[in-house]
Amino acid sequence: MAIRPPEAPRRDEAAQSFDVKRAEVEFHNFASLGEPERASRIYREENVRRGAVLKALQKFVGPLTPFLEIGANAGHTSLMLENEFGARGFALDISADSLRHGYALMDQWGVTKGPVRMAGDALRLPFRDGSLQTVFAFQMLSQFMDIESVLVEVKRVLAPGGVFFFAEEPMRRWMTLRLWRCPYEEQMKPWERRLNRWGVLPFLVQDVIGAGQEESFGIRQNHTMNLGHWHALIQKHFGAQEYRLFVPERGWLERAVKKAAVRLDPYGSEWRAARLLGGTLAAACRKAGPAIAQGWPEVFEALLQCPDCGGQLTRDAAETLACTACDYSAPLEGGVYNLLNSRDRHELYPGDRPDIIDFSRPGHEAALGEGWYELEGVFGNRYRWIGAAAHFHLTNTSGGRQRLRIRGYRQDRPEPTRLAISLDGVLQSEWILDRPGLFVIESVLPEQASYPLSLAVAPVARELGGDRVLGVNLSLIRLLPPLNNGLIADKP
Repeated sequence: MAIRPPEAPRRDEAAQSFDVKRAEVEFHNFASLGEPERASRIYREENVRRGAVLKALQKFVGPLTPFLEIGANAGHTSLMLENEFGARGFALDISADSLRHGYALMDQWGVTKGPVRMAGDALRLPFRDGSLQTVFAFQMLSQFMDIESVLVEVKRVLAPGGVFFFAEEPMRRWMTLRLWRCPYEEQMKPWERRLNRWGVLPFLVQDVIGAGQEESFGIRQNHTMNLGHWHALIQKHFGAQEYRLFVPERGWLERAVKKAAVRLDPYGSEWRAARLLGGTLAAACRKAGPAIAQGWPEVFEALLQCPDCGGQLTRDAAETLACTACDYSAPLEGGVYNLLNSRDRHELYPGDRPDIIDFSRPGHEAALGEGWYELEGVFGNRYRWIGAAAHFHLTNTSGGRQRLRIRGYRQDRPEPTRLAISLDGVLQSEWILDRPGLFVIESVLPEQASYPLSLAVAPVARELGGDRVLGVNLSLIRLLPPLNNGLIADKP
């Protein structure tokens, strides 16, 4: 198995900017840790759905070990692969904290076998060429502007005859007027929910329902791929493939259109319906070449390579991985190895910093002024309510103009909520929120060494059964790196 030279040209910056990577760390931490009971329920439902698709294609897929799941979130599907399918492998996600949540899931679900967990980048997989039998990906390819870059990297680490199995990837639909973006159902307005139940709403909205909410975190989504685009890309990089199409049937209108499209298809297939109505795609894609017998190695680090230089990694008695060719090392921290390259690891996991107020970290109180209520919530979703106004300060650690990002939650109220951010008492930006639920707001700030800031909220409401006057609650406030022509820089 050849070691990839460190100077090899890469396409990863165009495929996914550094700003998006940072947003994914924040979002995955919130999604898996902020609502643990809801997340556990969703993970179980996803595993039932994914397990059924894998069983339907298992004859084509063949043996699974050693496997890698990229974009694994809490590694819940890797738990299914280990315990239900008897496979052994790795769970990789850019969020180390999400992966640590997988240990809590093992206790809840009563399972004993788990994957090797590692924080890493799907565009720079810390695996040697041809080292893996299968690679899995669920709901993650569409988070890359250049999906082909991910496929190229997956093909590199697959052994000849190995299989890339992905599912739940959106297919762009033709039949929609693309009039506006619509959130998930819990944040829909009553008339939107009604249209959704009838199956009419998808014919009107701009893209996948709920996509705008994830993008509010800064996660860019690629919903440009229709079924033909997916097929052409897979054929370009893999020798054989099998598909499963999942075309929506929400309400009477979508059911009627799907039924007519299948009837008019010359083969009676759902391909024409998928082009018209979109949906999601599952695919098992086999790498060309004669299959090589694979198995779990005596030591799992034999499959890995250094994310900095491509050298071999070794593991010592303390479970620390270290490169034999450079000074890169990765200790086992809370059951997870952080195998991001040194630059990304330093920026994405900085520890305590004066330009970030993370309410899940101890010591954040030092950056808060007046107007804050007591800390509430669970790790991953710690938050504080504010009333009509709250004050805080941040320090510019990187120089240049900055972009302020605030993540919070708005209650369901009949009247819109007005938010206004001020710097040194001077208004910078204001927003009107008319939907309940999670929000992310941003404001461009002038270059200063430090930022004394305040957030004003109107109207406020008295807490039901309590004495507090509540506006919104906040869970993360931070400055982003220097701006470049009005846009956030991709590199730290």
